[in-house]
Amino acid sequence: MQNKLSVVVLTHNDELRIVDCLECLSFADEIIIVDDNSTDRTIDLARQYTNLIYRRELQGNFASQRNFALNYVHNPWVLYVDSDEIISESLKNEILTKIKSGIANGYFLKRLDYMWGRKIIHGEAGGVRLMRLAKKGFGKWHGKVHETWKIGGRKDDLEASLLHIPHQSIADFVREVDSYSTLRADELFDNGKRSSVVTIFLYPVAKFVVNYFFKHGYKDGIPGFLYAMLMSFHSFLVRGKLYLRCNEK
Repeated sequence: MQNKLSVVVLTHNDELRIVDCLECLSFADEIIIVDDNSTDRTIDLARQYTNLIYRRELQGNFASQRNFALNYVHNPWVLYVDSDEIISESLKNEILTKIKSGIANGYFLKRLDYMWGRKIIHGEAGGVRLMRLAKKGFGKWHGKVHETWKIGGRKDDLEASLLHIPHQSIADFVREVDSYSTLRADELFDNGKRSSVVTIFLYPVAKFVVNYFFKHGYKDGIPGFLYAMLMSFHSFLVRGKLYLRCNEK
């Protein structure tokens, strides 16, 4: 029982990628889906892999959605996987080994992005480490967007990478940037943050310089440039939307 694992997947209109995600999770003892009212075939496809499907509106709060899933976890270990992520064979084996050892309460996973046919290993996407595997009851998720799982006690890193395959078109990326920037602007506003014309200009410029030059995004070629530009655009939208929120009449 102590080595059993539950996997949680959040979904929303993911019919084009949910099968690839769930196919690699057969090693788990249970798969829990929390679906944000999908209107496509996501639920029908997910039922081929699990009956533990709960429909719940996201309401702009990813941490709340992830914490909601914890109420339905039956096993001591929990792994969170997004619908655009893939667990490789090497990562699966490492996960199973670590939960048997029980040395740490939580483990950070290294995420490796594949975008537009190329591996992205620099810039903002490079070197990302996410707390995704932990013992149930040792922490909760915090933050409406770009949420983090804060786990108490000993934490460690896994060596194998979590494969991330998002935004397979520029249009998809722009749509997600628009959506996430709204959530982030609302979160900053609720936390008392403010924006100005200066920050609307400086934040995007600074983000591009850091990601493309200091974090060597240029080494990833054209995809690296596009990624840096779009994340800079995200920063512009966040500060612009925050400014408008602060000056609503």
